[in-house]
Amino acid sequence: MSLPPIISAMLQPQFYPHEVSQPIQLLQTHISFVLLTGDYAYKVKKAVNFGFLDFSTLDLRYHFCHEEVRLNSRLAPDLYIGVVGITEEGILQDESAEIPEQIVEYAVKMQQFDQNNLALNLFNRGAFTADHAVEIAKQLARFHRTAQTNDYIASFGTAQALKAVADENYHHTEKYVGIAQTRAQITATKEYTDRIFAQEHLFSDRLKQGKIRECHGDIHLKNICIFENKIQIFDCIEFNEPFRNTDTLYDTAFLLTDLQFRERNDLANIFLNTYLEQTNDYEGLPLLPLFCSMRAYIRAKVTSFLLDDANVEPSVKQEARSEAEKYYHLAYQYTQVGQGKIFMMSGVSGSGKSTIAKKLAIALNAITIRSDVIRKHLAGIDLLTRGSDAIYTPEMTQKTYQRLTELAILLAQTGLTVIVDAKYDRRHLRQALIETANAQRIPLKIVFCEAEIAELRSRLQRRSKQNSDVADATETLLEKQLAEFEPFSASEQALILSASEMQAILS
Repeated sequence: MSLPPIISAMLQPQFYPHEVSQPIQLLQTHISFVLLTGDYAYKVKKAVNFGFLDFSTLDLRYHFCHEEVRLNSRLAPDLYIGVVGITEEGILQDESAEIPEQIVEYAVKMQQFDQNNLALNLFNRGAFTADHAVEIAKQLARFHRTAQTNDYIASFGTAQALKAVADENYHHTEKYVGIAQTRAQITATKEYTDRIFAQEHLFSDRLKQGKIRECHGDIHLKNICIFENKIQIFDCIEFNEPFRNTDTLYDTAFLLTDLQFRERNDLANIFLNTYLEQTNDYEGLPLLPLFCSMRAYIRAKVTSFLLDDANVEPSVKQEARSEAEKYYHLAYQYTQVGQGKIFMMSGVSGSGKSTIAKKLAIALNAITIRSDVIRKHLAGIDLLTRGSDAIYTPEMTQKTYQRLTELAILLAQTGLTVIVDAKYDRRHLRQALIETANAQRIPLKIVFCEAEIAELRSRLQRRSKQNSDVADATETLLEKQLAEFEPFSASEQALILSASEMQAILS
């Protein structure tokens, strides 16, 4: 396929006002040309109109180049430099040069990063770690707290608006029934999403909470990189407001789905639980299966479109069919919500509760709710700020455990497995959760953690020195905690997970 003359010209080194690495590399997507010159990358939008995207005129490409820089400067400020004008003779230093009538195209100028540091490439060679998942979650949480919202943006997050997106996806993929998915699967998936959309209060609550914001819209491993030792989430959707203006948890669901599609549930679980701790957005989780299903279904739809392209090789079509089938099935799996369960962690500080809770969460694909996190959110302080005595009063402790019970029951009722990570050293605190779970017919098990006192002291000393954990407890509190821990009653002992049961879960 021949290239537009201006793109052919951009492949020549003399076209640039700076030194380039030869040969200049050209990457293409269905909507843009990207030219890699060494230190800088230039992204030129294709003159296309797909309905959901319109770059068909120079004025529109100018507008969306500026929108791309504006929006991506929020999450990838070190990558995006600005917009440059392009004449037939070369790249202008900036788009405000004195000869605008000679400009034939515009480009977004970016810092070029090493493709080895693209998150997908890190993932493919086994170098994408839990630390990366944690840092991305923290960065995304900070972004969502400050992303713009107003009545116009919020209008995209209503049940009606989101249902229209889902219905359109089902309509566009009817023709792939019998090719990339089954009739039973699409029917079951749609029946579930229809049931959730009918519960309009779930969506109106999100609007009231200010959770519909100007988000990113396309967060997955291909749009994340490491540049100058920092995570950069780039390529935000600038061309379509409904794709970008959405629920923050729906924005988050894209990367969660991407990791689960790639069969790394461990990284997905770490990412999600970190994000929830940072945002305290546990009450949004009843919508998470819907959001993940929609994300997977959109990926299935886009991949299915390759099956209609006469220019695509048969081998590529077969690969696309297999990928689409996997995404359709994943979208269906998210809707198969089972019996919710609760695991109550118990033990003094330093007994290993949080360590075991993290392992259990990964093994069970569970949501972890930590008392230390909930206490600080209730107090309105940063998670890494050491709490004063005021947040450890009996009244605040009661309030914290009451909130743990409320959240655990809410999430378990929607079919999620929940791990409540707290000391649960007092019988009345344990009974409050046990009795509420029993009343709601929610299975509950207790995971009791203990260790030798010397080991408890050693762990708490290490934690204090690291000063990187949300928990505030130090070894000075240990004797008091051990003395005040109330023994389990006979009925509670019957709920304690045995060593063999624990091993069976973790293995």
